[in-house]
Amino acid sequence: MWLYCVTNVVWLRNHVIAPFFEEFTFRACMLPILVPCFGTHLHLLNEKMAQGAKFKVAIMQSLFQFAYTTVFGAYSTYLFLRTGHVAAPVIVHAFCNHMGFPDFGQIFTVEQPKQSIFIICFIAGLLTWMLLLKPLTDPQIYSNTLYWPTN
Repeated sequence: MWLYCVTNVVWLRNHVIAPFFEEFTFRACMLPILVPCFGTHLHLLNEKMAQGAKFKVAIMQSLFQFAYTTVFGAYSTYLFLRTGHVAAPVIVHAFCNHMGFPDFGQIFTVEQPKQSIFIICFIAGLLTWMLLLKPLTDPQIYSNTLYWPTN
């Protein structure tokens, strides 16, 4: 399995090359210059249209992706600023590329009691992430005084 992954160009692009270079370029190079600024972009609309998607569907998909990537970008920026290291957003980016957006609708295709267990696990995972985000990104853990100076 791993041999296939590390020799597959698409897998390497999605899980290693893109996360590293996107995060390095933006978080490590651009963000220190742009910390006070905010910018957005909408992309992949043309690609969806070229693949045969109807305009309305392509717009809806692009708007959803725009919202998702904006939230992810804010999260990645938060990780970089809290830890002071580009490794945090690179790892999270690679993980998200690997997992994709969760298919919440699939939960409702599972019969009880598994359905209830899955819903509880989703909620427990979200709550755990919310509770641990700040303490696990404490700048003191990472000796980050660049963006979060200690006074």
